Amino acid sequence: MPRARRRRRKTKTRRATRIVRRVLPRSAPAKRRPAPRAARPIRIVVPEPSRAETLLLTLAKDLAGTPLDRALRTIADAFVPGAELPREVFNAWIKTRREKTASLALSWAREQLRLSLEETIARSPRGRASLGLAPDTLAWLLLAACEAIAHEPPSAVPDRVRAVLELSGHAAASG
Repeated sequence: MPRARRRRRKTKTRRATRIVRRVLPRSAPAKRRPAPRAARPIRIVVPEPSRAETLLLTLAKDLAGTPLDRALRTIADAFVPGAELPREVFNAWIKTRREKTASLALSWAREQLRLSLEETIARSPRGRASLGLAPDTLAWLLLAACEAIAHEPPSAVPDRVRAVLELSGHAAASG
């Protein structure tokens, strides 16, 4: 029977050891920390809200306490082609593409409008449409539909407003 060969343990060569010693000295000098500076007051600059933010927040405030059908007509009227709000929102969105703070402020203003619409839907006697959607989802859907009216031809706006009201469950469905 042949004998098993013994394996030699691998060791570092002298050259590798020397390189390691040169790269990592035995006693590394302690790093000195800079002396603490006197506390400076931090200056915070809050930018002025854009015209689009102001318009969105004003619209959200105007929706408070109104019936759902009137609230939807108000939002739809604010987003008709040629109105000031869609143009201002678009221009603000273009300007804020590289500014995170301004972009978040614009998104927050739009979210306030959606939340105001959601509260109006929740308070409404016919609060949920036949679709069976939750108020937050229905508010998102109705706001998106009203925002899309800005891209429609002016002659189609009354039909789109009627469709939004039917979707909300606050208009008689046409046959």
